[in-house]
Amino acid sequence: MEELATKLLAEGIQKKVISPGKGDLSTFPDGTKVIFHYRSSLCDGTVLDDSRTMGGRSKPMELILGKKFKLAVWERVIATMREGEVADFTCDVKHTALYPLVSQSLRNISAGKDPLEGQRHCCGIAQIHSHHSLGHCDLDKLQANPQPLVFTLELMEVLTPGSFRLDIWAMTDDEKLEVVPQIHVEGNALYKKGDVKEAAEKYHNAIACLKNLQMKERPGDEGWIKLDLMITPLMLNYCQCQLILGQYYEVLDHCSSILSKYEDNVKAYFKRAKAHAAVWNETEARADFAKVVELDPLLGPSVAKELRAMEERIRSKEKEEKGRYKSLFSYDSNAPATATTG
Repeated sequence: MEELATKLLAEGIQKKVISPGKGDLSTFPDGTKVIFHYRSSLCDGTVLDDSRTMGGRSKPMELILGKKFKLAVWERVIATMREGEVADFTCDVKHTALYPLVSQSLRNISAGKDPLEGQRHCCGIAQIHSHHSLGHCDLDKLQANPQPLVFTLELMEVLTPGSFRLDIWAMTDDEKLEVVPQIHVEGNALYKKGDVKEAAEKYHNAIACLKNLQMKERPGDEGWIKLDLMITPLMLNYCQCQLILGQYYEVLDHCSSILSKYEDNVKAYFKRAKAHAAVWNETEARADFAKVVELDPLLGPSVAKELRAMEERIRSKEKEEKGRYKSLFSYDSNAPATATTG
């Protein structure tokens, strides 16, 4: 262990064991999956990220070794840990320069966004030297003024290659294209069972996977369009789930985005109409329902049913509001008058 600590020190990494692990040290061959909690801090103790609280939930990091993760130092230090071990690693700037970009991706993931959202189409080093904001003040400061960081890691589990299914982010481009249809089917099965939230997560993961591939294509090119045509039905399924979950404004945004590219997509009009109706946008809802019937007259009965439901909700709302106003301005005519004198 002393020899290992000396080696790390020579590399600009200082290790401090907080709680020893158990068992033998793994050999960590490429393809090993490690699951760990992390806390990233400045040397003055200021916490940047903590996997136990990020996004309002405690979710450990999962990393596949040998996949050229941007923050290479994490792979280096984890290879010195046993399962169950907790340790601090103080790392020189040469190991932490890319942390702002990594942190941005981790924060995006915790918020349910695309990991690469907000990042430019260039290599990590080029992004470091650009003046492009990462959308977080603390990360912008760190990017402008790189400094040593302390990573507190707790190694939860080590899984050998072949003993687990690869996460989407760890797949090659070909593997992603192969797995998306499978995820689509899994989402459909969950939806049919009534597990709407879980189905939405499946669709979201598949969409994020395809958008990641789409970022490598030039918008409007054949490859980009092909991927977009794969994304659209997944997005519509996702919107159906969000309708049921009451996320109406998200549905409005996604369906409007689809219709800006595919103006004859009847499903997008139908779902957007239902979302408009749910948030009391009567004029917009009627316009979208009319467009649905124009594009597919066979949906007339379904549209009529939705319009009746909307009209009934509007009548109920108006009745409720009238009752509220009536009680607000009514008074008891039999109540004795009270005179005041000055």
